[in-house]
Amino acid sequence: MSKGQNSGGLMSSAGLVRYFDAEDRNAIRVDPKTVVATGALFGIGILVLNALAF
Repeated sequence: MSKGQNSGGLMSSAGLVRYFDAEDRNAIRVDPKTVVATGALFGIGILVLNALAF
């Protein structure tokens, strides 16, 4: 690849970065700890249901 040729990788993703970086006032905001806790409780619930199935 020559020095003057641009691959376009960074420029093509710049719009997506700007899109996902923008915050929407109407968006649902969830704390990351809540997501982890919900996943853990869901997993524990599945384990309990599997244990009760025997």
